[in-house]
Amino acid sequence: MQKALWTASENMLLWVLSGLLLLFGSLDVWYFLRGLLMIITSLFQSPLKDITAEHMIEGKVLPHDIDYMGHMNNARYLRECDFARFSYYTRNGLFMAARAMKATMVVGASTIRYRRSLALGEAFELRSRIVTWDEKSFFLEQRFVSKKDGFLSAVMFCRQNVVRSSPEKILEHLCKRKVECPAVPEDLQHWINFISANSQALRAESGLDEKTNCSNFVSDFQLEDGRRDAIFKEED
Repeated sequence: MQKALWTASENMLLWVLSGLLLLFGSLDVWYFLRGLLMIITSLFQSPLKDITAEHMIEGKVLPHDIDYMGHMNNARYLRECDFARFSYYTRNGLFMAARAMKATMVVGASTIRYRRSLALGEAFELRSRIVTWDEKSFFLEQRFVSKKDGFLSAVMFCRQNVVRSSPEKILEHLCKRKVECPAVPEDLQHWINFISANSQALRAESGLDEKTNCSNFVSDFQLEDGRRDAIFKEED
């Protein structure tokens, strides 16, 4: 009897281990767990009343963050920025406001400048803030500041696109008033111009501009043709 129970326990343990192996092998489980943890802990922190106020979380370079050179892997910076935005949007209310508007927010573009590497065991602050917005997107700046000497180790610009709504509508819903858009800093404007130029180049490369121009030509022709018909009818 005891042997049968022991065998059943072994089989159960084997199934559990196999399931965990399959789960961790097919999904980035730690990403989802940490993201959920960031949102839950942020719910119990004081809210950020100012939508453009800087938000700060602390971090430390752990062994699974480093690459073969012994410092924080460049991809980990972007991952940390993800978690910082989860916390930021939870505390300033953007997540809930977007959900109420049945909108979603996705990263449309990002660029990061590495100024000095973060070494294994080095503590840092990740400071995030909404710099400005336009009719389609929020623009954020996220800074990695070493706690060792306050040096700005890396800085990232992020374009957060709003789907099925607009930043202005989300902010009006959140703040119950129209929020004035801050001026765009010169360095950010250069980056926005680059995105626009790159988008136009890619559209031209794929022939989308030509199709758009043809579509506009047909629409204009149909409109003009309709005007001529109206003139002929008036003359008749």
